[in-house]
Amino acid sequence: MHNITLVKGDGIGPEISDAVLKIIETAGVKINWDIQTAGADVIAQEGVPLPERVLESVKRNKIALKSPVTTPIGKGFRSVNVQLRKELDLFSNLRPCYNLPNVKTRYDNVDIVVVRENTEDLYAGIERQIDENTAESIKRITRSASERIAKFAFDYAVKNNRKFVTVVTKANICKLSDGLFLDSARKVAQNYDIPLKEILVDNCCMQLVQNPNQFDVLLLPNLYGDIVSDLCAGLIGGLGVAQGANIGTDYAVFEPVHGSAPDIAGQNKANPTAMLMSAIEMLNYIGENDAAARIKSALFRTLEDNIKTADLGGNASCSGFTDAIISRLV
Repeated sequence: MHNITLVKGDGIGPEISDAVLKIIETAGVKINWDIQTAGADVIAQEGVPLPERVLESVKRNKIALKSPVTTPIGKGFRSVNVQLRKELDLFSNLRPCYNLPNVKTRYDNVDIVVVRENTEDLYAGIERQIDENTAESIKRITRSASERIAKFAFDYAVKNNRKFVTVVTKANICKLSDGLFLDSARKVAQNYDIPLKEILVDNCCMQLVQNPNQFDVLLLPNLYGDIVSDLCAGLIGGLGVAQGANIGTDYAVFEPVHGSAPDIAGQNKANPTAMLMSAIEMLNYIGENDAAARIKSALFRTLEDNIKTADLGGNASCSGFTDAIISRLV
């Protein structure tokens, strides 16, 4: 029996959470779910989007599966995702991106893993209002955090038989901050047999849309990692199929990378694939490899049979898509 925190967000979060739980339970995995809520919907009752009870639950269980939480743009509360990463020191954001069956994309055989540093850079939120017309953000890069994420990328590459790691920076302009990140990657790479390649982030984006098959594992600071990981999601069908994991030394939180889609909340239109893919990664992480493989096979066979939600060009509802996956579980 596994004790795992489930964080139900807002928007479509509760719907896709319920769908994924139904699939996992049908697969026979024994999990004691500690169900928590977060986001805009809990502010009225508790005054904050991320109550302390959520953090306490994740710290107690060590593992969490989380659905999307709305983040206001330009105002309002700070991102719940960023808070979780900071509070739990989830320093690595892992985003495997590969083609799914029968999901139309511009490229075939895409297989890229984005490893993004998760705790500093501009996302540390160090900002100040200098005067009415001027605001300032501090880009913070440290050697310790940079070497830690570089080691994570190389360890992942070794464990998963990847061929090389490419470090992505803008070190020609941000010579001190990005230069430090690049130097840290070079230093860590000396301890591995896997090659380290280097590329500037603007060139990386151009190369990704021209020929994504030339990349393997991408290692990036926080801001570039956020942007490039969404670009890579676009190569495989969009955010609706993109999985994510935030992993630290003591805790791990698995979550889809798309938003909360409040415009379709409660309409049974949501695509649970991204959250299910995140859950599959979580099951592998906790050693439930057989169940993970069976669920993944059932998902792939559902897509191969052309059962898809509207965002992928199909007409299946969230519940209908979920039931189709369950019917293919063996």
